Formats: sequence, structure tokens, C-alpha cells
Amino acid sequence: MTSKPDTPLLDKVVSPADLRQLEEADLRQLADELRRETIDAVSITGGHLGAGLGVVELTVALHYVFNTPEDKVIWDVGHQCYPHKILTERRDRIRTLRQGDGLSGFTKRAESIYDPFGAAHSSTSISAGLGMAAGRDLNGGDNNVIAVIGDGAMSAGMAYEAMNNAGHLGSRLIVILNDNDMSIAPPVGAMSAYLAKLVSGPTYQTLRDAAKSLAKNLPKQMFEKAARAEEYARGFWTGGTLFEELGFYYVGPVDGHNLEHLLPILKNVRDTHHGPVLIHAVTQKGKGYAPAEGAKDKYHGVAKFDVVTGKQAKPKANAPSYTNVFATSLIKEAETDDKVVAITAAMPDGTGLDLFGEAFPERTYDVGIAEQHAVTFAAGLATEGYKPFAAIYSTFLQRAYDQVIHDVAIQGLPVRFPIDRAGLVGADGPTHAGAFDTAFLTCLPGFVVMAAADEVELRHMVATAVAYDDGPISFRYPRGEGVGLDMPERGSVLDIGKGVIRREGTKVALLSFGGRMAECLKAAEELDAAGLSTTVADARFAKPLDMDMIRRLAREHEVLVTVEEGSAGGFGSHVLTRLAEEGLLDNGLKVRTLALPDVYLDQDKPDVMYARAGLDCDGIMKTVFTALGSASLSAPQRA
Repeated sequence: MTSKPDTPLLDKVVSPADLRQLEEADLRQLADELRRETIDAVSITGGHLGAGLGVVELTVALHYVFNTPEDKVIWDVGHQCYPHKILTERRDRIRTLRQGDGLSGFTKRAESIYDPFGAAHSSTSISAGLGMAAGRDLNGGDNNVIAVIGDGAMSAGMAYEAMNNAGHLGSRLIVILNDNDMSIAPPVGAMSAYLAKLVSGPTYQTLRDAAKSLAKNLPKQMFEKAARAEEYARGFWTGGTLFEELGFYYVGPVDGHNLEHLLPILKNVRDTHHGPVLIHAVTQKGKGYAPAEGAKDKYHGVAKFDVVTGKQAKPKANAPSYTNVFATSLIKEAETDDKVVAITAAMPDGTGLDLFGEAFPERTYDVGIAEQHAVTFAAGLATEGYKPFAAIYSTFLQRAYDQVIHDVAIQGLPVRFPIDRAGLVGADGPTHAGAFDTAFLTCLPGFVVMAAADEVELRHMVATAVAYDDGPISFRYPRGEGVGLDMPERGSVLDIGKGVIRREGTKVALLSFGGRMAECLKAAEELDAAGLSTTVADARFAKPLDMDMIRRLAREHEVLVTVEEGSAGGFGSHVLTRLAEEGLLDNGLKVRTLALPDVYLDQDKPDVMYARAGLDCDGIMKTVFTALGSASLSAPQRA
């Protein structure tokens, strides 16, 4: 059904089944329309743009060649999944990306049958795909499983663990390495495409298999030499020797934007291969949109922007971001302490260590997407007398929990853990929320666990971590801006395990751990206005707890409410345990613990999410009123 060039083909493609009704000659037009639609949608919602633009042609080719959703396509990380969502029955909602009650910014099983596996952390696709392939084999099925993984994600050990297992199992699995780190160079031209098509096709396969059968009849030594010769000869012309060693049949490199190259190779692999195969596709991040192509990060993550100019809408900054405060504080400490070193797992910009790296390049280490290695690498540095700061988002630190326990905590090594993106993170949703680090760190013997109530406290905690050499120490802080306080030139070293009273009262005590302090202070003002004199305390430490302060709060107040932006099992749970152990719950004290609810909160604006969690001013007040049996009381109306 060849269409006129000016006919919007995308309007006719609601699902991949519609796509497969098109002629191959129409796919170039469809890809161009899909790219424009992606750009327009992300200009309205913000999100991950560059990665999606780099796989437009690949997305079209995959859904055209393979019978999705019966054939499974797994997008590693999910940054590049927006074109996929447009083609899989979600175009009508694509402008709700990352919004409340809208589409997730990542693949999500609950959202669509075309998302066979949810992803937002990297390097999981090959493992998941191999599991699906193994399940298919056990069920006697014959569908295809395709994992699309980026070159950055291939820096993580999990990808190689999966490939090694795939080579051992021999299950039919297709892995597409989306290599967007290099430009479209001559090796990815016509000759390379011809070779890739040749080695992926049935003629080469038949000859190769026949030669292998013949070679097996040769003496063992000659057979081994023949196998090595074939493997390395093909590796010389096409690359991929590493993947061959892992048991994959390598095809490529191929221009990932050239449909005339992609389609026959995908068809060959679909029809002729019986074991694991890797297709090396070279793409350009941000392809087809000049502002993205020219940007340093290829528009990896963007705010809303003007399509014509590419200019992003940036909110006016009222205060420096917590990330910036951490980075500048660490730089200030490193100027007088040459043992301070910094480690990031492929997130120098996100953690602020790009700034530290500019100041101290020889003391900055980017280890790639390898959080497990980052933590043990930091442990090794600590054994040599250095003061390593392993700056890792809360959600990514989860990936290295065994190393935190085994390599750092058990040995008592003084590794410092700055934990960014603590609490809820808005548009990135539950996969990136920093919900669990307080719970999973406070249960470790010998660990000091801090949380910053504001940007000044963060500066103090950086200084405290530099000075502390008795074991591992962490400090968490939220995404976004501080509260606008005047900053000291340098931080002061805090007394380990000591909190501070921010406001004195007599009836209600609010004990805050972390970034909900501003909401606690607001709630205290309104509770005072309602006749409930309120104390506000900043715990600073979840481990060790300031029990002197907590005992005082328990004995001198009728209600004690703990407030934290983390899961149950964290700060409040430890406070409750100690109060029970010391018999401080026996005198009628009304204790309530406010933490994140026992659900995964979907993406929305952060203030909406915190209100839903009951961790804003109104939620804190409601908890106090309910504890006092005065739920009908209402706070004064706010202007």
C-alpha cells in the first residue's frame, strides 16, 4: 500500500500490526515522521530525547521484521523507548510522558503488552531476555527474544555475566548492541553492510556449518586451529572477537540509521540463527535534530524546550541545588586535604563530580556503569589511606549492596557515601526514587548514617565525612534546590550522633531526619496557631541516634512524630525500637512514624507526590491531630 510522499503514514500506524502492512519503501518516510513526533512530544513533556532519536530507524525495523508482541523486544534502561511507545498503541498518550497519571518515561509491564520487561536501571536486558528465551524453550515455543542494549550499558559486569550464560545455554537470543559512542564512519559503509549481510545470511551459515562438520573429522589439534582461524579471520574483517569468545555469533558493524542495511540483516538473523547472536548497530545519539546532535550530552535528558531553537525552559533558581552544594563543599575540603578522592559510576554531571573533576582531575575516577566495582574500588583506596567519596544516587546504590556490606562495612573501612536523589524524584517515578537507603544502611553495624535537612547541613556533613576515619559514613540529600539559606564558606565538623533542636515547644515534638525539615517548621507554626505548642528537632543522624535528645522529647511532650523521606524500616523504626527498649512508651507517649507509604509511587510533581505520601505540612498536622484524638480540629486557613 505505497502512499504519496505527503501522506502522514504515522496516522495510519496505531500498532506494529499496522506497520507491517506498509511497503518497505514507505519505512523511510515513517521513520522521519516518527522522529518529528518524538521531538514534538518531548518538547512538551521534557524527558530523555537523544537516546530515542538515535534508535528511530532501529525501532521501525524491529517492529517491521519481528512479530511483536509475540516476539519480545526489551529496551535496556528504557531511555530510548519513546519511539517504541508511539508505535505500540500509545501515541494518543505520548504527551503525558512522565506526568501524573501519564505514561512512564521507561518501559513498564503494567502499561503495555509491548513492554515485556520494565527497565530504568541499565544492563539488565540480556539477563531478562535470556530468562525469557529459556522459558520459551521450556514451553516449546518458537518466538524471538531481542534485547537492545547501549554501549554505555555494556560497561556493566551484569551484561557480560548474562552473555557468558547465554553462550553456555545456547538458547536462541538476539542482542543488538546500540553503539552510539562513535560517528558513522567509513567502516560502517557499503562494504561493512555487505559483509554483515553476508555473514548473517543462510549461504555463509551453510558453508560455515559444513566446514565445521568437516573439521570435526580432523585431528583435534588441526580442528582447534581451523576454528581459531575462522573466528579471527571474521573478527579481523568485522570485529566482535570478544563476543565470539562469549559464545555469540557476531554480525556487524552496521549503520543503524540505514533501513536498507538493517532490514535484510534482521530478517536473516530472524530466519537462520539458532543460538545467541549479537548485531552491532552504530547509531548517532540525537540523530536528526540539530540542537541535540550539537549538544555535549546529545540532549540525554531535557526540560521542556522550543522545537525551533532547541532552547530549554529552565526554572529560575532561587537557591543552589543540593548537588552543587555537595560538589563545591567537597572541592573546598579537597583544597586542604590531598587524601580526598571522588568516584562516580558514569554520572559525573548528575552527582556534581564534573566540577570536582575540573578542579582535581587526578583525584577523580569515573568507573562507568559499574556501581559494584565503584564501591569495592573505593574500599581499596581506603585501605591505602585515602578518603574516597563514592557519590552514587540512592537508587543506584541498591545495585552495590553486597559490596557495601562485604567489602566496606564488615572491614570497617572509611568509605564516604554521598547519596544524591534521596526521597521522591518526580518525573522519573518509582524506579529512581531514593526510598530504601536509610533502611538498608542503618541495619549495618558500625555504619554512620546522616541526612541533610538543608543545604547548610549538607555542607557540614561533607566536612564531617572528611574528618571521620573510624568506619563507613553516609549522608543523603534530595534532588533539586536548597531552601535558600546563607551558606558558610566551609562546613563545620558535627559531633557524631548528635542532633539539634530547631524550635522549642511543650506539647508536640516533630523529629525530622532529612529534607522534610522545612515542612516540619511550617507545620509547627500552624500547630502553634491551633494551640498546640510544638518543638522541632533535626535528628541529623539515624545511626547512631541522639538518645539524649530523643529521651528529652519523649519525656517532655505528649506527642512525638518522626518524619523521614524514606521507607518504613528506617529512621522511625529505629527510634521506636529504642523507645520501647528504654520503657519510654509506657508513660502514655503518643508516637507516630511518618515515612513513605508501602507502595511504589508513580511519577508526578514532587510536591504532589509528597502530599500523597502524607509528608507535607498538611500530612504532618493531620497526623498530630489524629494522635491527639482531635481529627476534627482544623488548622487556620493559609493565605
